[in-house]
Amino acid sequence: MITLANQAPKLIGELEAHCAMGPDEPVMTARTISFLRTRELPFSAANPEGHITASAWILHPGSGRVLLTHHAKLDAWFQLGGHLDDDASVFEGALREAREESGLGSIRPLSAAIFDVDVHMIPARGAMPAHPHHDIRYLLTADPDEPLVLSAETKSLEWVTLEEAARLNPSESIGRMIRKSYSLLASSNVSE
Repeated sequence: MITLANQAPKLIGELEAHCAMGPDEPVMTARTISFLRTRELPFSAANPEGHITASAWILHPGSGRVLLTHHAKLDAWFQLGGHLDDDASVFEGALREAREESGLGSIRPLSAAIFDVDVHMIPARGAMPAHPHHDIRYLLTADPDEPLVLSAETKSLEWVTLEEAARLNPSESIGRMIRKSYSLLASSNVSE
């Protein structure tokens, strides 16, 4: 049976094959590989040293819009995603999180390859100290006309232009995915 517990070697191979962009992403990718090689429970949300998370950058190539969520706990706009559960892989976790957080049934991958890697700190909450999320992001798409369903973790869900996404969250983390999206759309490497 394939479980997250035996996925570290496979994920390390995918991260080594990933073409990281800019000055920061290669460093974060190397840091994530090292984390996977040196930690016993890299996928466990209970690990106070941090853990692997899965995210979905949901892009609609026809309109050039992305789906963002206004995260209730962090009170900021992000891509959809979160902790891994009993998923068979990080990719499956990203698909599950995207469906759970949006209610969309039309979500499908534009690619099964890693789209982006980011390491960021999550503030302390309750008994869990501040810790890093090693976020593995995948490029997905969905029908923007399908009704969105808010989850308990979400204040709002919006399909926004790439320009609006940059205004809603001006972080380098989001900015890097926006730049990658512009490159993909310009080179016609994605289709609906």
